[in-house]
Amino acid sequence: MKLLIAIIKPSRLEEVRQALNSLDVHGMTVTEVKGYGRQKGHSEIYRGTEYAVHFLPKLKVEIAVDAAQVDAVATAIKDSAQTGRIGDGKIFILDLEQAIRIRTGETGTEAL
Repeated sequence: MKLLIAIIKPSRLEEVRQALNSLDVHGMTVTEVKGYGRQKGHSEIYRGTEYAVHFLPKLKVEIAVDAAQVDAVATAIKDSAQTGRIGDGKIFILDLEQAIRIRTGETGTEAL
């Protein structure tokens, strides 16, 4: 099993969700986060005063999948989240040792 963590632009969430649904991946956790990478924030003007925004709003999407699905899921996220502009985000893939469904007690891939 693998855990995919994708940091994406908030405006691309619906496209990512639809792409994952087309692969029969229905479970995900979405968290609102702030951060920066190469983009390093930007400047904004509010009531005539310019100020720097160092941490930009992003979404962190976490998806647990079977190891056989990881390449297809990562490609679907990449293709649906990509705008071609700086700040599109990143995908991290980690090994997932165990999963347990609390309601039924199922473990492993059956719990996904």
